[in-house]
Amino acid sequence: MNHLARASSAYLRQHADNPVDWWAWEHDALELAKSLDRPIFLSVGYAACHWCHVMAHESFEDPATAQLLNESFVAIKVDREERPDIDALYMAATQLLSGHGGWPMSVFLLPDGRPFMAGTYYPPVDRHGQVGFPRLLAAMADAWQNQREKVIAQANELEQALEREISFVDHLAPYTDVLDLGAARRRLRDELVGRVDLDGGFGGAPKFPRASYVEALLDFDDDEAIGAVTRTLNAMARRGLYDHIRGGFARYSVDGQWHVPHFEKMLSDQALLARAYLLADRRYGSRPEWGEVARDTLRFVLRDLRVATGYASSLDADAGGREGSHVTWSVDEVTDALTNAGLRDDLPEVLERWRITSPGLFEGRSIPRLADGEPFATPDRLRATREALRAARALRVQPARDEKVILEWNAMLASACLLVGETEFVAPALELLASLATSHFAANTWWRTEQRQAHATASDLAWMVDARVDAYERTGDEIWLDAARDVADYLITHHWDGEVPSSHQPRVGAGLFTQSDEVTDLPARPKEIFDGATPSSHAVACRALARLALCTGDPDRLAVAQRLVELGATLVATHPVAVPDLIEAAGYALEGIEIVIPGAANELSEHVRSRAMPRTVLVTGGGSSPLLRGRADGRAYVCRGGVCQLPVSSVAALAEQLRLAGH
Repeated sequence: MNHLARASSAYLRQHADNPVDWWAWEHDALELAKSLDRPIFLSVGYAACHWCHVMAHESFEDPATAQLLNESFVAIKVDREERPDIDALYMAATQLLSGHGGWPMSVFLLPDGRPFMAGTYYPPVDRHGQVGFPRLLAAMADAWQNQREKVIAQANELEQALEREISFVDHLAPYTDVLDLGAARRRLRDELVGRVDLDGGFGGAPKFPRASYVEALLDFDDDEAIGAVTRTLNAMARRGLYDHIRGGFARYSVDGQWHVPHFEKMLSDQALLARAYLLADRRYGSRPEWGEVARDTLRFVLRDLRVATGYASSLDADAGGREGSHVTWSVDEVTDALTNAGLRDDLPEVLERWRITSPGLFEGRSIPRLADGEPFATPDRLRATREALRAARALRVQPARDEKVILEWNAMLASACLLVGETEFVAPALELLASLATSHFAANTWWRTEQRQAHATASDLAWMVDARVDAYERTGDEIWLDAARDVADYLITHHWDGEVPSSHQPRVGAGLFTQSDEVTDLPARPKEIFDGATPSSHAVACRALARLALCTGDPDRLAVAQRLVELGATLVATHPVAVPDLIEAAGYALEGIEIVIPGAANELSEHVRSRAMPRTVLVTGGGSSPLLRGRADGRAYVCRGGVCQLPVSSVAALAEQLRLAGH
């Protein structure tokens, strides 16, 4: 019997007909392991994970391998996107044991949940120096039966190392100097400029987009920083990482030139990269293509990922069992598509614009990329051909869509759409935030997905606070600040470790646990401080709480944000490349500027909204914020640390005050 056939997660339901007796991570499964005195085999992956599908086909669908699993282990399958707390805990163990991580993650646990052996993908037979999965299963089963003392000793030893790994922030030496954020930003800039290569990006193949690194460089206007940003953003948007026919970014590039992507698309990547392109466009002002990249990316999401309660989390890399088959082209396929649409005369120009050749770069097929000199936006004369290619693609077998609505990623999306500022994007963003408050909050509990089976993480909640502050800045409607306060209170109540800081007692508490205090099914509570593909919950909470505090004049919430900076200050000062998002957040917590513009929207508030202004908040409208009291409509007040400049009434005067303040 497979217990996951009716699971809420699409990943858990995938391959539900295979012969492994899979369980979800739940009380019954854990108790079963104890009652049967069996170790647990834990497989962690996600719906768009190519190698997860490979291992499922090769091993889990094999009857002999399934029999080994069913007879000697309790097999548990976890969707890492639904339970990132489980993923974080056991990924730390995997990295400690094997020296690397990734998915599928394969972990062997004692019946009490403590790990003793871990790795990632295992082939079905011994291959290239890697042990085959069936042989590994037999060895682990034998060790449990005949060498249990060694197995338990390994688990005990790993437990001690793991405790330090998952709560790294608790073991950081206190930073005793005055934190110089300007120096930290310059050090981060120097490291990133040193890492960037001629093709853009900050590391070799496989090459991942890092939106946070791009944003960190926007603080600088020297040639090296601008060059690094320009090479990176142009290469990612113009080459194969971007889907030039349908829109949106693939997860990463398998090569160092951004030509051949790993084809899955994640909602989080679309939101974070759209934000980076928008901010870069506003910061440097002379590259309008970057704004169009952001808009095209968000249009893809709004069109292709919409589901009933929000936006789906991903599209698979495979379609019809073939990687990228829905994206790649042959010359003959393009010819047929244009001929059927009556556009055959455009064929030479289409082939040249999107570099479609015979043979192509990927298994003899072409991945559309822009030719040198071609604009990112499709020229008017070729828009019909792009639509014809879209229509032809729609007739192919399509990739699977993981339709779970992740609170964190949907809040990221709302934030990016609000940043655009145009009705086309603002309206669905506000609608989404209102919808999430209904679909993901019930029984006085915030949930990570609309299925309400996994509690919201600290990242889910922090992004909701941040997005609601964005909604306030965009609309001036205080209802969004009230909503942000509610989520901030929930975050601190259920995730804060120890006494909560206040303006009177700022140096207390030990930060944020990833998981809620209502989650009791793991042997430890991780904390997250290092920024990765997405910002850490530590960083996002710091930014969100600081921005909320600045908008509302709340010194107690600001004290919580400043305590998060203090806890991570050693990393900020000595290893900034590991915490770029915390450096950004610290700017709000320690150097935040309030731009106060009472009353209805006017040219002053629109000027602020149209610029990239890090470390600032816009306090506007007619709400109850103490910063608005006694202030005249139609005037702008630039304030920092409780001190405001003289009010100004022109955009030029406001721009000068902001320039003097570092903007």
